[in-house]
Amino acid sequence: MRPLTISGATSVLGLQQEIQRSEESRYDYRLHGVLLVAQGMTCPEVARLLGDAPRSVENWVHRFEQEGLAGLTEGERSGRPSRLDEEQVKEINRALRAKPSDASMRVNLWDGKTLSAWIDQAYGVQLGVRQCQRLFRQFEFRLRKPLPLLAGADPARQKKHKKNSEN
Repeated sequence: MRPLTISGATSVLGLQQEIQRSEESRYDYRLHGVLLVAQGMTCPEVARLLGDAPRSVENWVHRFEQEGLAGLTEGERSGRPSRLDEEQVKEINRALRAKPSDASMRVNLWDGKTLSAWIDQAYGVQLGVRQCQRLFRQFEFRLRKPLPLLAGADPARQKKHKKNSEN
């Protein structure tokens, strides 16, 4: 019988990314790694087989020995601490509900660049534009663009051409 193969490095990468997507699959992944070590493979062999670092496999084995199966579950990931405290975040949310000009910014609309500049000015904290855009999403803030007004346009003629006007 001919052995089955899966072609392409993208398949392997895709499978590894799929494992990383869910807590359950990461647990199963670690469980299989520890099982292979329990069956006599070395940590570097298991790491090479799974495409992981040998130190990671060693950590799984140590956690399994200390805590049992619970040691293989996903731990808390604290991430980087916020550079803004809770009160500052509340103030930013309030500022976004008002016009940028009320916060002494010389623009008409909030955007990532404007918010970044304002936070730096107000708190001395430098956040990137993308991080400020994440704050917009966190606050469920929608960027609203004003309707363009033509300079020097005659309001009476504009009203005449509108669909909903009385004329």
